Amino acid sequence: MGVSMAGRVFSWRMVPSVVQRAWEVYAQTSSQGAAAAGVGVDRSTLTLWFAADGGVRPRQGRTAGNGNRLTFEDRCAIEAGLAVEESQTSIAARIGFDKSTVSREIARGRLATGRYSAKRGQAVAVTNGKRPRACKLVANPRLRARVEQDLGKRYSPQQIAGRLREDFPNDPEMWVHHNTIYEALYIQARGALRADLAKNLRTGRIRRRPRRPDGYEERRGSIPDMLMISERPAEVADRAVPGHWEGDLITGRMNGSAIGTLVERTTNYTLLLHLPADHGTQAVTDALIARLAELPAQLRRSVTWDQGKELATHSKLTGGVLGEDFKVYFCEPHSPWQRAVNENTNGLLRQYFPKGTDLSVHSAEDLAWVEQELNDRPRRRLNYARPSEVINDLLLH
Repeated sequence: MGVSMAGRVFSWRMVPSVVQRAWEVYAQTSSQGAAAAGVGVDRSTLTLWFAADGGVRPRQGRTAGNGNRLTFEDRCAIEAGLAVEESQTSIAARIGFDKSTVSREIARGRLATGRYSAKRGQAVAVTNGKRPRACKLVANPRLRARVEQDLGKRYSPQQIAGRLREDFPNDPEMWVHHNTIYEALYIQARGALRADLAKNLRTGRIRRRPRRPDGYEERRGSIPDMLMISERPAEVADRAVPGHWEGDLITGRMNGSAIGTLVERTTNYTLLLHLPADHGTQAVTDALIARLAELPAQLRRSVTWDQGKELATHSKLTGGVLGEDFKVYFCEPHSPWQRAVNENTNGLLRQYFPKGTDLSVHSAEDLAWVEQELNDRPRRRLNYARPSEVINDLLLH
């Protein structure tokens, strides 16, 4: 992993451009093996790098240097120039730095033999440059307590950061960037937040990772008389008028149980369908009608669903108890992004209903509690208002 040089150990992890390249490959492939090969290190070495950073991509090196500090590439240029007896003045001019900067670097990076080493120079620079600054969440106990409280409510770091600015608009000391919260959770050496709070994040992971490429496609049969999403009026697409919903099922172990989900596009307000016995066509249709019929007429305009067979009898939803103008629209095959609001909400719901578990054990009361908690979460799209606040405002006007 590194070579000892008079008390300092060089590692390729000390080179920001190498670390950033590894992250770029990992983000594209979701493969640590590919990322390790891309930068020429062992996979075990890369695993240690990622673990040390808690799975959080380091900020250093994400953008090009500002020219005020020598990079590892500059140090390699110095070493190469000295090897062919190039003058320090010439080297400095070639790499765009003052001669005194090059002279000091050569003095710092000399080995016991007197030869300059770019690796030693990098190791010295990284070691001398470590000036740890107290994390804001450590320095401000009031802010830390609020963040931990909201994590306990299963708010995401982004929701927490957004809501803090809403609740404390004139108090910057109570503001924090969402990445600071992620880093405090995943890099425990900082000691800012309790590690156990990471389980309240949507993924429940102890470190971050990029999304995996979507390579799975599910084949489903055709549903008669479908009204496709392309036929939805403009008021649905731009969310100008409330009452248009997106729906889906989240399923349990071996697809043996399910919970229906409905999300209103304008307000992000969520309803859950209790399906304790089965999630076939009849059960889902009846549950949909029952939940939507509870709503005021202005909140019952349409629902958009994927092409699951559970809505094969969608005609029962239209022209009946839900109103003569109620419509059911269907997404294109394998296009979950066409129900983006619902897909995002389903991800949040997995915090409460993990994949691979039996969802039939949850009572209607359990689902009502989750509904309330989810509708009380601040949302970025709503300028960190809560769906419950927004829908209540609509009903009052």
